[in-house]
Amino acid sequence: MEPEPIDAVAALVSASGIAGRRLRELIRALTLAPATLEDLVRDHAVPRRTVEALLRAAGPDLREDHGRVMLEPSIRESYGERFDLAGLDTVPEVGGLGALIAGAPRPDQALDHVSATEETARRRARWLAETYDLAGARLVCVGDHDLTSLAARQALPDTEIVVVDVDERLLAYIDGQGAGIACYHADLRFGLPPALVGTADVIFTDPPYTPEGVQLFLGRGAQALRDRTNGRLVMAYGFSPLTPALGLKVQRAVLDLDLAIEAMLPGFNRYHGAQAVGSASDLYVCRPTPHTWQILDRRLDKLAGSANIYTHGEQSLEGAAARGPARILGGGPLKADELTVDLAGDPGPWMARVLLALNVPRVTLLAANNHPDLRDEAAQAALRELVGAKWDLRLRRSTPGPRQATVEAVLRPAEGVAGRLLTHVHGKIGNVLRDALMRADPGLTRAAAQDRAAELVGRPEYLDARLIDLPRHVILRLLRS
Repeated sequence: MEPEPIDAVAALVSASGIAGRRLRELIRALTLAPATLEDLVRDHAVPRRTVEALLRAAGPDLREDHGRVMLEPSIRESYGERFDLAGLDTVPEVGGLGALIAGAPRPDQALDHVSATEETARRRARWLAETYDLAGARLVCVGDHDLTSLAARQALPDTEIVVVDVDERLLAYIDGQGAGIACYHADLRFGLPPALVGTADVIFTDPPYTPEGVQLFLGRGAQALRDRTNGRLVMAYGFSPLTPALGLKVQRAVLDLDLAIEAMLPGFNRYHGAQAVGSASDLYVCRPTPHTWQILDRRLDKLAGSANIYTHGEQSLEGAAARGPARILGGGPLKADELTVDLAGDPGPWMARVLLALNVPRVTLLAANNHPDLRDEAAQAALRELVGAKWDLRLRRSTPGPRQATVEAVLRPAEGVAGRLLTHVHGKIGNVLRDALMRADPGLTRAAAQDRAAELVGRPEYLDARLIDLPRHVILRLLRS
């Protein structure tokens, strides 16, 4: 049985993914006035073959007169409702960003962050809403110190929005706005949270402006795409007109991932700072090619672990090479009787994440004396609260030298629900928590334990995530509960 014409057209629109908006605009044109095939191709920038396929699908619903086609009057309303044609011109206003940006944590200079302006965040959100069909889609912000996610939440109320970032303060701030945005922690040098792989329809990123930084952030973004044909990677990047050679190196890094640069909008972004590039950057729209997936993992392996990707500060290309725990944070559980981990170059979160990741009997961590988890009594108490159900800690500042600190950790028996969670941080939280609850209460049924786990975790998407990939404040909230 042949499908109804409107259903056949809907299948074409659906197959276009987030790029289906242009087809919806073409359908709207067919409800307004007769048009030739040439008109439709030119006016909507849609390939002739695609336009022909849509016209064939619409078939009996079209009226043709002297080479011009238009939808029959009797079915125009049905098409309008089915494809939400009225919604093409409706983008919710984005407001209140000034207060949100003012209240956000200050940019981390060690990570070379520079904040975009309020108008830039608003412009990004509106551009996404006006360019793609994102109702029911997933937008993943790979790094989000500019709070593009909060602006997009207003412009795209029906879009699932996710943020992955290395800055714990930023993740806590975004989560604290109650905008329904899922937050994940990751140092992208060590990998993308597995729960995000193959889940996104569009990626937005404003990466470090080095070839390595751009390639790493785009590469992790590509790993997050689920629609390998229609998915898009949207990136902010700028270079000084005085150094076009650097711009060329970065563009080559993009092409080295076999990503096609589909569009570039000059001067789209503005910043508080970044004066070396004129306090501005362009907006690049990239899309994967079939070869992207063949070479992606190899390219990212070259950048993983110790690669420095920033332009200034301790994490910069000019700084000393980071000797971070790539094997620990970039892989699964590690087995050893005793381990010493050098945290030189730790931008802040590595210490806690290493203690979460390891289950060896004894661990010695070598860190800077002013490490964020060690610098005062409050910081040390917070670290103990996070991992105290797993480790007995001895914190020795100014040891072995005035600028160094040593953390000695002895593994405790895994007792209680919290202990089991902390010793199984690489498993899916929903499964680990369910089993821990059943161990703690043998009378609890599997179904009741699953319900209780979902209640404790709160966000349904976190049930399939690993504990080690959640923001620190979310882990603490779960442990306290």
